[in-house]
Amino acid sequence: MQPTTELTDYMGIKSLLSDEEKLVQQTAREFVNREVMPIIDSYAQEEKFPAHLVKTMGGLGFLGPTLPEEYGCAGLSNVAYGILMYELERGDSAIRSFASVQGSLVMYPIFTYGSAAQKAHWLPKMAAGEAIGCFGLTEPDFGSNPAGMRTRAVRNSDATWTINGAKMWITNGSIADVAVVWAMTEDGVRGFLVPKDTPGFTSVRMKGKWSLRASVTSELILDNVVVAEDEAMLPLAKGLKAPLSCLTQARYGIAWGALGAADNCYQTALAYALQRVQFDRPIAGFQLQQRKLAEMVTELTKGQLLVLQLGRLKDAGTYTPAQVSMAKMNNVKVAMDIAHMARTMLGANGIMGEYPIMRHANNLESVYTYEGTHDMHTLIIGQEVTGIAAYR
Repeated sequence: MQPTTELTDYMGIKSLLSDEEKLVQQTAREFVNREVMPIIDSYAQEEKFPAHLVKTMGGLGFLGPTLPEEYGCAGLSNVAYGILMYELERGDSAIRSFASVQGSLVMYPIFTYGSAAQKAHWLPKMAAGEAIGCFGLTEPDFGSNPAGMRTRAVRNSDATWTINGAKMWITNGSIADVAVVWAMTEDGVRGFLVPKDTPGFTSVRMKGKWSLRASVTSELILDNVVVAEDEAMLPLAKGLKAPLSCLTQARYGIAWGALGAADNCYQTALAYALQRVQFDRPIAGFQLQQRKLAEMVTELTKGQLLVLQLGRLKDAGTYTPAQVSMAKMNNVKVAMDIAHMARTMLGANGIMGEYPIMRHANNLESVYTYEGTHDMHTLIIGQEVTGIAAYR
């Protein structure tokens, strides 16, 4: 028995969606079922990214989907974007991570902080999947504390900047055509667009991961990289608030996406439990297995309601970054728990690539800590409710 092709919808959430949002969900699910599910295990096993899907995703409007149509984007609502991330991560975190970085961490800062020329040059190409971007903020020694970054950009006398430093754990790094690099300057943190062929700029793909194996993760090295100010610097990105605003966009998508992985694990476990016979009946008929399924669908449903309300707040412009932290913190933990519980229901079969559960479980270990660790999001919420910052 195969998992259902429908969204797990215990509380009738689809009735709360617009026709456009339902169409996005259907289109993304069909794409994942057709293009991702049949191949993703082999790509993950071989530590390869299915790059041939990028232009397909662009053609479907999956890249930068909330940005305006004038740049070749879909102009979707934030709820529709969240549903898209849900469906893409139902396939694999690597697919959602690619789209999330492309849209939220590269296209978003170019649109929000870039010049008219930068937007006109990069956004249509990125929307179509003809150019790929990456986001260079995290460094080997600075993750949760980006204010301590050591990458430096120095202004030259001829309207250029020289950048030196290194960035770590960069999704899409080795396949990107351009990197959004954040560097400390005498005026604070600034953002720069660094094309891959700029002299002194190199990327090194990180191999040997047990998680996000189908995703490209890289180190970026900037050795006396010289860029022109008018082409490279994002003119409106001033201070640490700019890169943090990009992370808020990405975290919102993760809060939805993690539930897609959880949904796939839950549906796989349910289908397996109805088919697997022990002691002359399906294991779905035993109390302990029903308890696991009941807990999984309950937590999944609570997570869906959380991000749906967050999406509505985001579309209304009334959400807060701390609310995004709550959704990211809760839903990734819920997804991890569902993946682990589903694995126990499949027994030894749960570790096999024939089933998606172990792949999702391993991916979620990374999702738990990237774009702000679980602990940091806990402290962000704590600060919001107490008014006291505990991480300083």
